[in-house]
Amino acid sequence: MDTETPKPAPLLPERHPQHDLFICDVGDAVLKDVMPQMEHPFYSLTKKPDTSIRRYEHNGQWLEITPSVKGLATIYDKDILIYCISQIMAKLKKGEAVSKRVRINSRDLLVFANRGTAGKDYEALREAIERIRGTTIATNIRTGNEEQTDIFGLIESSSIRHKNGLDGRLVSCEITLSDWVFNAIRSNEVLTLHRDYFRLRKPIERRIYELARKHCGQQLSFKISLDILWKKSGSQSPQKRFRQMVRELAASDHLPDYLVAFDPASDMVTFTNRGTMKASPAVAEMTEPWTGRLDPDVYGDARNAAPAWDVHYLEHEWRAWVGEAEIEPRNPERHFVKFCQSWFEKRGRPS
Repeated sequence: MDTETPKPAPLLPERHPQHDLFICDVGDAVLKDVMPQMEHPFYSLTKKPDTSIRRYEHNGQWLEITPSVKGLATIYDKDILIYCISQIMAKLKKGEAVSKRVRINSRDLLVFANRGTAGKDYEALREAIERIRGTTIATNIRTGNEEQTDIFGLIESSSIRHKNGLDGRLVSCEITLSDWVFNAIRSNEVLTLHRDYFRLRKPIERRIYELARKHCGQQLSFKISLDILWKKSGSQSPQKRFRQMVRELAASDHLPDYLVAFDPASDMVTFTNRGTMKASPAVAEMTEPWTGRLDPDVYGDARNAAPAWDVHYLEHEWRAWVGEAEIEPRNPERHFVKFCQSWFEKRGRPS
């Protein structure tokens, strides 16, 4: 009698049980009060070497990604950056000094990213570092208060230590992040990821989760056309195949934090907050989640930073943004003034 081969579970097994949420990298949460960099995918969604140059443009923002001969950095390679940023954010939370240079224990990273710890896994990690180091980016997308318009890498340099010589197992390494990435971290432009992010089997599932986390966030739900979702995902699959993948993801119902629904009649995708992310009634009706007190003297500085804008309106926007980003500002007055300055730089005077 024929027996069907059982389908694999939607999520990878939890190889190394962990209980903390992870901090999301800069590609998932930059500048939420304007067009974020997640409009444009940074990473390849295939494990096959991709040596094509990619360029994305949207509403005046552009991004060009150039690979090395070893190919573009993949969405799995990005685990390294998530690990680095998580370390930096943990130190910032403790009030410790941080720098762009991050020391990585190879085994710790593999456990953190829910990977195996066999020899092939260490070799894959070394190759991932090489791809990230070799991928260069040109963009006008801001991080913090800076706009990068020249070519740079996601990391500036790396130093790798092997056991028993160059042919031995990768033991540890040090990575120096680019100013562009580090600026985003220092500006608290980060989000948390569900720990099951590393258990998602398919690259497209990770990418769709990132987009849901960024755009739906703490809202009850978020709708997006399949065409725009396809564009933002960076998928190289034909739209017909992408539509099928979204259908499959909706049917399996295993995306962390968000329920996915696809309406073929309207060709719209809806992400619904499962309740693991704090829900707000709607963007237009968001309460002010950060309720701390500002020194009244700050409003004069805020008016200077954003001439002609209503500083109380900006305060409302800032409080909502701080709450959504899960930021606890150590110096609220300074943080608010920087927000006003950035707001004015991007929007100018109100019309």
